[in-house]
Amino acid sequence: MKSLVRSFRDQLKRTPFYAQWKELGWYPDYFYWVLRGKPQRSPHVIKQKTVLEYAQRFQVKTLIETGTYYGEMVSAMRDRFDKIYSVEFVPELAERAKKRFAMDPHIQILQGDSKTVLPEILRNINSSTLFWLDAGYYGWAELATDKSRLTAELEAILRHPVAGHVILMDDARGLDGLNGSLSIQDVKDYILREFPGRSVAVEYDIIRITPSTLPSTNL
Repeated sequence: MKSLVRSFRDQLKRTPFYAQWKELGWYPDYFYWVLRGKPQRSPHVIKQKTVLEYAQRFQVKTLIETGTYYGEMVSAMRDRFDKIYSVEFVPELAERAKKRFAMDPHIQILQGDSKTVLPEILRNINSSTLFWLDAGYYGWAELATDKSRLTAELEAILRHPVAGHVILMDDARGLDGLNGSLSIQDVKDYILREFPGRSVAVEYDIIRITPSTLPSTNL
């Protein structure tokens, strides 16, 4: 039975409708997660709620994502942000996302390595932005030998001249410190040491790096 399901899913991945099929599973996946006692891996609905919560809390209107994959986060946020950038390393997935969101002028899909593409995007950013870093940190074996990818992204964002950026990094459980890879504590220590005006928390498998104070509201 499992092999039949896997075969069906593999066939569906080759069609233009796979992304929409995945989105149909958002809430069943959420309720199954609740029934199992909310295990460490959080469902996509929780990720969406987290992005929206932090966007509202810190009053940001631009979203930058690394790791487009099938465009689920872009789809969920397409009407929630004034501008969305999403970076995908795999050319086929990037091309699929470009076609899917071609009618949305405020959405820009870029293909390439986020370590180099992200600094290019930041050149055009002049206001506080929310970053959803989802570029495959969980299970990414190269973290053991190339820690620069993660730190390069964080450095580019946190040393950017615009203050108030918010960073949410998915799959925190992947930073387990095993086999020479980074740990969550490594990331916390690095942020607090190099950027003392920041707070770091982890909840629902998401690392949250935020300004220590909320932005002021003009009354």
